[in-house]
Amino acid sequence: MATADTITEVETASKVELGSTPTNERPGRRNRVLRTVGWYALLSVLAFLVLFPVWMTIVRALSASLPYLSAGQPVYPVEPEWDIFSRAWSRGNMGRHLLISAAVTLIIAIAQLVTSVLAAYAFAFLRFPFKRVLFAAFIATLMLPIEVTLVPNIEIIDTLGWKNTIQGLTVPFLATAIGTFLIRQGFLGIPKDLRDAARLDGFGNLQFLWRVAIPVTRPVIASFAVISFLAAWNQYLWPRAITQEEAMSTVQIILRPLAAAAVGEFNIGPAAAIIAALPILILLIVFQRQLVRGLTAGAVKG
Repeated sequence: MATADTITEVETASKVELGSTPTNERPGRRNRVLRTVGWYALLSVLAFLVLFPVWMTIVRALSASLPYLSAGQPVYPVEPEWDIFSRAWSRGNMGRHLLISAAVTLIIAIAQLVTSVLAAYAFAFLRFPFKRVLFAAFIATLMLPIEVTLVPNIEIIDTLGWKNTIQGLTVPFLATAIGTFLIRQGFLGIPKDLRDAARLDGFGNLQFLWRVAIPVTRPVIASFAVISFLAAWNQYLWPRAITQEEAMSTVQIILRPLAAAAVGEFNIGPAAAIIAALPILILLIVFQRQLVRGLTAGAVKG
C-alpha cells in the first residue's frame, strides 16, 4: 500500500508540474512576442521614413510634369512617361559625366585606402618620436570643415594649372584622417601573440601587413572602402569650385542644370538623379555585408 501511495503521489506531482509549465512560460513568451512586434513596427516606421523620399523621386520622375502638378502632386504616378530616363540620359550627356565621376571616385577611394592602411600601420605598430602628438594632430584635421581649406586649395590648384582636370579633382583627397583612425583601431585589435608569432617566423613589416594585418581586419578595411567611395561619388562643393567647363563636370554637378529645367520638363531632374544614384545602390547591395561587419567589428566580444 505504501508503495502504491508513493507512486500515486509522484504521478500527481508530475501532472501538476507538467500542467504548470506552460502557464509559467506564457508571460515570458508573450513579452518576447510583444517586444518582437514592437521592434518590427519601429523598424517599419523608420524604413517608411527613409524610403518615402525615394518613392516620391521615382513618382516625380515617371509622371508627366503638368498633369502631375494639376493633380496636386499625389503619391502615385500621373500619366507615366516611361521614356523619361532615356531622355534624361541624352539631355544631360550622362554617359560622359558618369565616367568622369567613376574615374575620380576610383582614384580617390584607392588612394585613400592605400594611404590609410600604411599610416594606420605606422601609428599602430611602429615606434618613432612624437608618435602620439603626430597622431593627435593628424586626427585634429577632422575638425576642419572643407570651407576652411577651400580657398587655399583652390589657389594652389589654380597656381598648378589643374583646374578642369582629373588631378585637380582628386589630389586634395588622396589621404584622409578618418580612414587612418578606423583602420588603426582595427589593427590595435590584433592579438599580441599573433604579432609575436609573426616576428618569430621572420615576417618584416610589409609581410606582416600584407599576410596578417590586412586579412584579419578585412571587414574594417572593406567598410572604409565603401564609405570612401560614397563620399567621393557624392562630392559637390569641390568639383563645383574646380570645374568651369561642362565637359569636365562630374555627374553631381550636371544634375543642377537638369533640375532647373522648364516646368513642362521638371521630371528630367529626378530621372537624372535616379540614374546618378544607381551605382551607389549597386555598391551598397553588393557590399552591404562587409559594410555591416566592418561597422560592428569589435562591438561583440566572443
